[in-house]
Amino acid sequence: MKLTVLAALLAALVATPVAAAPALTPVPAQMTDGEGTFALTPKTRIYVPAGDADARNAAVYLRKQLKTTRNLTIEIVTGEPAPGEAAIRFVRSPAAGHAEAYRLDVAPGSVTISAGAREGLFYGAVTLWQLATQDATNGAANLPAVAIADTPRFQWRGLMLDSVRHFQSPQQIKKIIDAMAIHKLNVLQWHLTDDQGWRLEIKAYPKLIQKTAFRQPAGAAGWTRDGKPLWYGGYYTQDQVRDIVAYAAARNITVVPEIDVPGHATAIITAYPEFGAEGTKPKQGMSDWGVYPNLLNVEDRTFAFLDTVFNEVMDLFPSPYIHVGGDEAIKPQWQASPAIQAKIRELGLKDEHELQSWFIQRVGKTLSARGRRLIGWDEILEGGIAPDATVMSWRGVDGAVTAARSGHDTVLSPAPMLYFDHRQSSFSDEPPGRGVPTTLRTVYDFNPALEAMTPPERKHVLGLQANLWTEHIRTDERVEIMAFPRLLAVAEVGWSPAASHDWTDFTRRLPAGLNRLRATGMRYNTVPFEPHMTLSPAADGKITVALKNGLDLGEIRVDGAVYGVPVTVADGTILTVQTFLNGTPLGRERRLAVTRAALETRDSYQLEICEGKLNLALEDDGATNGERAVMLMDILKPCWIWRGADTSKGLKLTAKVANYPFNFQLGNRPAPIVFDTPQTRDGELLVRVGGCTGEPVARLPLAKAAKSTGVTVLTAAVPAVAGTNDLCFTFAQGAPPPEWALQEVRLTPVTE
Repeated sequence: MKLTVLAALLAALVATPVAAAPALTPVPAQMTDGEGTFALTPKTRIYVPAGDADARNAAVYLRKQLKTTRNLTIEIVTGEPAPGEAAIRFVRSPAAGHAEAYRLDVAPGSVTISAGAREGLFYGAVTLWQLATQDATNGAANLPAVAIADTPRFQWRGLMLDSVRHFQSPQQIKKIIDAMAIHKLNVLQWHLTDDQGWRLEIKAYPKLIQKTAFRQPAGAAGWTRDGKPLWYGGYYTQDQVRDIVAYAAARNITVVPEIDVPGHATAIITAYPEFGAEGTKPKQGMSDWGVYPNLLNVEDRTFAFLDTVFNEVMDLFPSPYIHVGGDEAIKPQWQASPAIQAKIRELGLKDEHELQSWFIQRVGKTLSARGRRLIGWDEILEGGIAPDATVMSWRGVDGAVTAARSGHDTVLSPAPMLYFDHRQSSFSDEPPGRGVPTTLRTVYDFNPALEAMTPPERKHVLGLQANLWTEHIRTDERVEIMAFPRLLAVAEVGWSPAASHDWTDFTRRLPAGLNRLRATGMRYNTVPFEPHMTLSPAADGKITVALKNGLDLGEIRVDGAVYGVPVTVADGTILTVQTFLNGTPLGRERRLAVTRAALETRDSYQLEICEGKLNLALEDDGATNGERAVMLMDILKPCWIWRGADTSKGLKLTAKVANYPFNFQLGNRPAPIVFDTPQTRDGELLVRVGGCTGEPVARLPLAKAAKSTGVTVLTAAVPAVAGTNDLCFTFAQGAPPPEWALQEVRLTPVTE
């Protein structure tokens, strides 16, 4: 009898599922599960040591977060809890080591956060808040018993935000800072100057904001309906900057300002032409993207200007690092300038690259005099580098390897892996951006501890940083959804030990992370999680539907049933689809219309780009506000291919076309873009069969489209050609702007 009971007990234990570890992101360095739970209720109190301002600030932050996200209000008390009181305690623990390290001990009768420094106390509060927000419910919470000893893997865990190409309000900057803080990101590099504008108030040089804080957007977006110019932009006052810097510091985030020199200087030279290499106002305006030729000169008055600017910058930003840019400074103006060439000879330098190195080191002396460190993009390696300079490697990882081997600290920020202006999946409902996707998985799999480095060299790796360039990110919503959820992956790679790196476990914790984003009001991109369909013809006029999501994650449910293999349905069927991960929905529920029209249509994302020299997903030349059509194209060779079209009976072609202003400076790509010769004033869409050379089988005039700032529908007949053939679509037009683009094509078989 006793053996039977024992066997039953053992069987019960085996059958009981092991509880999943708490869903925390980034995952802590060490975490041991305990037994039981701690009841967090409105009666729970937080105790802080008397006179410990850091502990009190962390407690205030925790209380605010719980109120905001769980509608739970708790009291903060100075001193120690009464014997037996179930309370939260902040404790100083000098043995914690690293400033950001902390311990969090949750037991059924108490919660203790201990750390030796302000940073650790704050991050202990963050982790406790994450324990309380593993689901989307409000009110009281049962915190799982757990012992956490945590410390970061890297000291630099950052985001670069470009506020020049598109301007974000101070409130939006703070919202991003809040979302960074709850994931233990600790550096915000703030890109404040570039060719397209100057965003920072400088008292000594007021024309910087008077003349370059606003610009007229290119194309139709730059004009009112009655033909008056529209101006776009903004700047940050010094008081606003101080407020943002203090707000970030309270959340353990250092704001690193970037003042880009000697290139990306069109705004500076527009305001003060005497500082330019040509000594005159730039020939180019500030409404273009790309690489401009405009460089600062190397005269004494220019360095006096820069000394003053950087000193005002350092007065505003206490960051130990000041970013000086140094990237994409193409040299034709320096090469053509007799004064610049004379300076190179006077200094005994070899060429313009060594002159740029001298320029950057000259700026670095101003920073060093104030006890600051220079950091710049990896081009600062060219021609020699200042002894204490830090290199931010963006052109892949080679710059980081070179820097580390030379004894320089480095931050990994390589394109495209950590460039968040890239789309997050291949689907057409992604926001505009660079064409090659950088997925959540791509970011998560990036390892800053490069194999090409030796262990001593890896000690020079400060960490990693995602870069959010905003040429194609014109709204606050897009800033948020291009940053998230990919920043969760950056946070985990930057904080958690390499040994804990596990995509499956990261995705297990992902729904809780997305819940937290929603609870704090931060929008994120749902498109990569959502099912998208590919259609193919089936017998009896039916259509076969294949479904997948951009991350191959979780299970797809179709009308409530789990999707396994492609399904065949009748024309006109509406499918309700959604992705689920461990029973939790990811992304939106979508209603997909399976129709003959959809089967016969491919948009620019589904067509093949002919060469892919510079693929971008660009908006049409529409109004400043509101939705615009987005087209995927190679701006250096606009050309699309429909593979394997059945042309045997001829086709009716329906094309949707639009244009955009082609506001690109191609300073690093001087070759002109070649188009087919147009036969009409406004040009034509050309259709070829079997390849992209030879005579077109159809020319669709663009006269109607040229009168519109939106999408225009064009039609034509494609003659019968035996078998299946590739169709190639190009445009015949004059030199841009504008440049024409294909949004979608429908091929309808001709019926006999």
